[in-house]
Parts: sequence; C-alpha cells; structure tokens
Amino acid sequence: MDATISAMDATNDEWARQDVYGVRFEWGPSGARRLAPGVACLVVVDVLSFTTSVDVAVTGGARVLPYAWRDASAAAYAEERDAALAVGRGAVSEENPWSLSPATLRRADLPPRLVLPSPNGSTIAAAAPAGVEVVAACLRNASAVGGWLADEGYGTPARPVGVIASGERWPDGELRPALEDLLGAGAVIAALGARDGLSPEARAARAVFDGTADVPAAVRAGVSGRELVEYGFPQDVEVAVELGASVSVPVLRDGAFTA
Repeated sequence: MDATISAMDATNDEWARQDVYGVRFEWGPSGARRLAPGVACLVVVDVLSFTTSVDVAVTGGARVLPYAWRDASAAAYAEERDAALAVGRGAVSEENPWSLSPATLRRADLPPRLVLPSPNGSTIAAAAPAGVEVVAACLRNASAVGGWLADEGYGTPARPVGVIASGERWPDGELRPALEDLLGAGAVIAALGARDGLSPEARAARAVFDGTADVPAAVRAGVSGRELVEYGFPQDVEVAVELGASVSVPVLRDGAFTA
C-alpha cells in the first residue's frame, strides 16, 4: 500500500492541490510546491522568525531578499545585488547588526536591501513560480494581509490563494509542524473573511486561530517559543506575538519583499 501511494504521489498529485477551493492551506516547502502552480497568490507564514523579520524590516524601509541558506553562496548573492547580508543571531556585531532576529532588526539601522537567509519561510518564498504573487504574513500583520487579499480579489475560485505554514525542522530534517505558523495562517484566513470556498484544511486552520483564547500565550508556551527562550532570544518571541501591531503587507517584487 505504501509503495502504491508513493507511486501516485510521484505521478499524479491533483488530489493534493485543493483545486476546487478559493482558499487553500498547506505545510512547508512540499505543500507549497503542490499548491503554488494552481494559485494566484501564495501567502508564506513563518512566525518564528522569517516573516516576522520581513514585516519589521519592510516597515523600517528596507527591501528584503529571501535566500534559502546562510553560506558562501548567500554572500555572493548579496554582493551581486548590492545588498547587506543578515548573519546568524549569535554572530550579530557592530559591523553586522542584521540577523533573522526581529528584535535585533527593530533596533538596527536598516540597509536599503537586506538578504535574509532562512531554510523555511525564505526557501518557500524564493522558490515560488513566476506569475504567482507572494506575500509574507505573520501574527503582527495577519489582519492587514487578510484585508489586502480581500481588496485585491484573492480567495475566490477565479483567484485562489494558498496559505503556507512554513513549519520548522527536526534535527533529522523532517518537517515539524509549528503551532505559531498554524495560528498565523489561521489569522490570515480569518482576516480574509471568506466563509465559503475554504478547503477543509483552510477551515481547520482558521478554527484553530478562532478557538485560541490567548494567541500570544500559546506561542510563548509552544515548542518554538520555548526553544528561542532557551537559546537566549525571548525578545524575538515578544515581537512575534504583537498581534495586529503592523499594517505592512510585504509583497515579493523583483526578488525582494517591499511594503
């Protein structure tokens, strides 16, 4: 049976595309690859911390270039595009004050262009096919993103939207569904306001958000929030749970997110 399912997945995945619905929801890079070819707009949600950092940076006037990995190729990519390169959280210095930490970005003088590597949200955004609008959403700007989607006519069968909860990675590389991304995706779907045309997956994500009485507390107590606190970055969690604090809608244009 497993071999049969694997063969089906390799040859014909229409069943995974949720293509009769105007609002669709999936997890991670693999889910994004399934939905992206059939939607008009892809909303990437990576609350801790890529899309929160994008929101903070574009609000501060920077353009953010997503890139999958922080390695030698990222440095070359940044140099080619006349952009600064974000470093790891632990490598921030006076000379390199930019990282994936939204709290650090909020304190820093931002460059005009910033390459922001991330193996989750950034990877999904950078790999979206041509012709698909890409938007970065988080808990801070979910209401603004949902309103923008509605104003632009997204979320209908004619202009479907795919909302992607980026998730995290276990040490072995497997996807770890992340509570904060599920809540962020649900917040966008709730703000979009579509009551009809939601896939069962999208409806469930919205229900999780609607049914969570204290979203910031849930994120703080969740696995990812506790991980960042343990690593010494509680301030990043606090920035991420500023529900509805931002009106920015970062849209990917010419390889960079801009408000």
